[in-house]
Amino acid sequence: MAAYVVANIEVKDPEGYKDYSKLSRPAMEKYGGKALVRNGQVDIKEGTFVPKRFVILEFESMEQAQAYYNSPEYQAAKAIREKYAVTDFIIVEGA
Repeated sequence: MAAYVVANIEVKDPEGYKDYSKLSRPAMEKYGGKALVRNGQVDIKEGTFVPKRFVILEFESMEQAQAYYNSPEYQAAKAIREKYAVTDFIIVEGA
């Protein structure tokens, strides 16, 4: 069953954040991930959630998504992201 990484990222330093992007994409691809949403236009209909940089990645399974998140490749990217952005990040199993 597919699993999804869902992240809302508020970038504080766009220049520094570029290094995160350079590392995170190859890590995602190595673990079979595919970007479904990456900072597209948002049309808020209800509620108070106002995404900043909204991302949804799809993986074949929860195990693959977890492997991606816990991988040395992504942990290196994550360290950069944490320095230059504030993030809400979840992994959720699909229906």
